[in-house]
Amino acid sequence: MYYIGIDLGTSAVKLLLMEGDGTIKNIISRSYPLSFPQPGWSEQDPEDWYRESVAGLMELTDDIDKSQIAGISFGGQMHGLVILDENDEVIRPAILWNDGRTQEETDFLNQVVGEAALAKNTANIAFAGFTAPKLLWLRKHEPENFRRIRKVMLPKDYLAYRMSGSFCTDYSDASGMLLLDVAGRRWSNEMLDLCGLQEAQLPKLHESYEAVGEMVPTLRHLLGFPKKVVIAAGAGDNAAAAIGTGTIGEGKCNLSLGTSGTLFISSKTFHDSPNHALHSFAHADGGWHLMGCMLSAASCNKWWSEEILHTTDFAAEQAGITALGENRVFYLPYLMGERSPHNDPSARAAFLGMSMDTTRAQMTQAVLEGVAFGLRDSLEIARGLGLTVTSSKICGGGAKSPLWQRIVAGVMDLTLEIPAVEEGPSLGGAMLAATACGEYASVEDACKAIIRTKATVEPEPELVAKYEEKYQTFRKLYPALKGLL
Repeated sequence: MYYIGIDLGTSAVKLLLMEGDGTIKNIISRSYPLSFPQPGWSEQDPEDWYRESVAGLMELTDDIDKSQIAGISFGGQMHGLVILDENDEVIRPAILWNDGRTQEETDFLNQVVGEAALAKNTANIAFAGFTAPKLLWLRKHEPENFRRIRKVMLPKDYLAYRMSGSFCTDYSDASGMLLLDVAGRRWSNEMLDLCGLQEAQLPKLHESYEAVGEMVPTLRHLLGFPKKVVIAAGAGDNAAAAIGTGTIGEGKCNLSLGTSGTLFISSKTFHDSPNHALHSFAHADGGWHLMGCMLSAASCNKWWSEEILHTTDFAAEQAGITALGENRVFYLPYLMGERSPHNDPSARAAFLGMSMDTTRAQMTQAVLEGVAFGLRDSLEIARGLGLTVTSSKICGGGAKSPLWQRIVAGVMDLTLEIPAVEEGPSLGGAMLAATACGEYASVEDACKAIIRTKATVEPEPELVAKYEEKYQTFRKLYPALKGLL
């Protein structure tokens, strides 16, 4: 049987076709526009998501036996606000995760409602990208649109609704709305009252691997699928990507060196992060996870190489770097502010420690090390909670650099496992669909059968010791510069 994972990203939708044993048969990507109607705003038309997803499904399944398609599930960009009226029409363009218009509402939630109250009700504090601040902004600035709301949903859930007619979401994606009692896995009545919503306006909650319905006949006939196709709830993009790397259960870790950087630690029990420096979210395997998110990771190296050095030959820039752990130059990786652990949108990047003999290679090395130090900030918080992490999967574009792998392993004192197949949320979505259809009894069984490691990178004891000393200096730099840049 075939299973399809749909990764609804910010710039494109990626669709993956997988056989039951994990063999990937086809991958398709289709892009759609992103709108910036005002400085700091970021919006998309949900109809674009649906149209390109349907076109992608046609292309993805063009030359296979469509009677073997059993299920579809999703990984999707989190936090976006999609609102429908009484006729199931989209009221306005979706406000996305990277939209910055809600700083006033975020400050109100954190400072007036209070971080303690938010944490009690949701296990998290407010960030400008979360969904609840968007609802408060909408109620204030577009009251007529707010009054028309009958359904509030997240981006991937709009696809599930159009494809199955089921008004649903999953716990992992809902965790990022600031409307969910994450520990209790239920909607928070306190947050609904605060945002002026009724529970009937919110989707039904499901585990990510649960079937929520079947593909509606009109769409099935359009696509030429002769048999029923199960639609599963799916997950937020980071949780779906974690499924795709086998990061489930107790104390498993995944590091992502993408445009942004994430530290994702799965757990069978709920953990509340002190000062809420890490997100405490539900996981797609039925448990929970802690997640630290850096806003700039591989994008730091891209910026440094392309905008400053005017080269795209990343490997050549890294070729001359050999003195690991001995660099006198430090780099703070805050090009777009920072989320974890500082929650400071005003933080800025900086180089420190240069002298007349500082070289181009040393500054490149500092960029790679600064991102690794930033990820370790989040790891230290998790370790402070008593979580034991000794190894981690590593993925993302930056993780393809052997040099960066060595640096991360040394800075974080972790054995790094490189997945044999790295397809992110789309693979995780396909695995959730396979579980929903009974191909596997559990997400754990799916991961055991499908996920393989192609290589490991061990931390080098001498390098670990050197980087320990460097990290203790690094962690003093942000507090010393806060408010100056």
